[in-house]
Amino acid sequence: MPQARLKATHGFHATMRARPGRADALIDALLAGAPTSNENCLVYLVGRSSSEPDVIDVTEGWTSKEAHAEAFASASAQALIARLAPLVTDAAQYRDVVPVGGSVRG
Repeated sequence: MPQARLKATHGFHATMRARPGRADALIDALLAGAPTSNENCLVYLVGRSSSEPDVIDVTEGWTSKEAHAEAFASASAQALIARLAPLVTDAAQYRDVVPVGGSVRG
């Protein structure tokens, strides 16, 4: 049976580099701050490079650009950004990606 497409119209893929020895803390902070309780966040996935363990990726999919902007402006999102800042070496690199479907199994 084919999978249904997501109703995301906005999304991105962010890549960041953790400070040496801080990748696990960065991953923990990203997962703890996940906006998954927001009904407009359809995808939030954190990954790690197997060849460069300090490189962390985040993929997000949102129902709209406006919904993401509203969530990003929230106090909890700004607090997360403040927690992430000392864990990364440089600004994250962003790519425009709108998730359309797939699966994740634990």
